[in-house]
Amino acid sequence: MFDVLVIGGGVSGMSCALILGSAQNKPFAADKKIGIITHQKGSSLQDALFYNAYGVPSGKLGSELLTESVDQLQQLYPHIIQIADEKVMKIEGEAGNFTVMTNKDSYQTKIVVIGIGAGNPFTIEGLEAFVMPHQKVIAEKNRIQLRNVDHKVAEGIYVTGTLAGWRSQLAIAAGSGAAVATDILTLWNDGVHVQVHDSIRK
Repeated sequence: MFDVLVIGGGVSGMSCALILGSAQNKPFAADKKIGIITHQKGSSLQDALFYNAYGVPSGKLGSELLTESVDQLQQLYPHIIQIADEKVMKIEGEAGNFTVMTNKDSYQTKIVVIGIGAGNPFTIEGLEAFVMPHQKVIAEKNRIQLRNVDHKVAEGIYVTGTLAGWRSQLAIAAGSGAAVATDILTLWNDGVHVQVHDSIRK
């Protein structure tokens, strides 16, 4: 049983996983089992080239970021279980006891974070009731989002990035994933607000 399982190895999903991983020394997070399904084939980063993203070297390829983020997560936070080469097909259950089914296996988790793209049709069975037209993309692009309030779709289900209704910008997607991670950490910390920083002074 995972305490949280992140679905998607793009910007928002990996950002969420990195923040969750960085809290490993916090008492409220030390015993949590965290996983991420790092499926990246549909990521918009595959064709991206960056000149306007804060902190990203000019001319950086999105395909490089995809590979580097997986390596960064593994090197810094190896306690996070990475599940590669699996695509999520269905989610069922309720908060505290979800079953996430992929094309190869199934996993139990208390919390689900969905960080895949906003392409239409939505391919994960079980969440159809939350699908709606994307509110920040022109209608001709035919994108969708999951209905949510501050990233929360339903009890135990969070959504990040473009699927949460945000515009497709790297900085926005990364911030969205980080926001969800700090919400989950706050939940684990009995509602006391959490942010996780590293400092050269420590």
